[in-house]
Amino acid sequence: MSGLVLRLGPGERVMINGAVIENGDRRSRITVMTPNSVILRQRDAIRPEEANTPVRRICYMAQLVLSGDAAFEDMKPQLLRGIEQLSQVLTDPDSRAQLGVATEAVLAGHHYQILKALRSLLPREARLFAVAGDR
Repeated sequence: MSGLVLRLGPGERVMINGAVIENGDRRSRITVMTPNSVILRQRDAIRPEEANTPVRRICYMAQLVLSGDAAFEDMKPQLLRGIEQLSQVLTDPDSRAQLGVATEAVLAGHHYQILKALRSLLPREARLFAVAGDR
């Protein structure tokens, strides 16, 4: 039986089903055997002060749901509204596809998939802001 394998660096933290786990002094490998576990690496987490762009704000909302800090039913309308607003700006086919995946994940209640789809838009958003800043 296989599971999700996490490779952790020294001192790296990861949240698994709401519990924050910190690795020891050496690299290690953990296999998570429970299906549909909620897992978020600290290095991948968006902190409140970092939620300063449209995509980051929506990612942060999805992260709050994933971590259990916000109720999905409370955040669902905000997530759908945010994704809709992004779809008005990010009109290229790749972005639209990821926004479609995010929308379907919201409707299906698949919290990790929401965050995964939205996080894929972060590099694109950063490039757009970089181009806008060069003007």
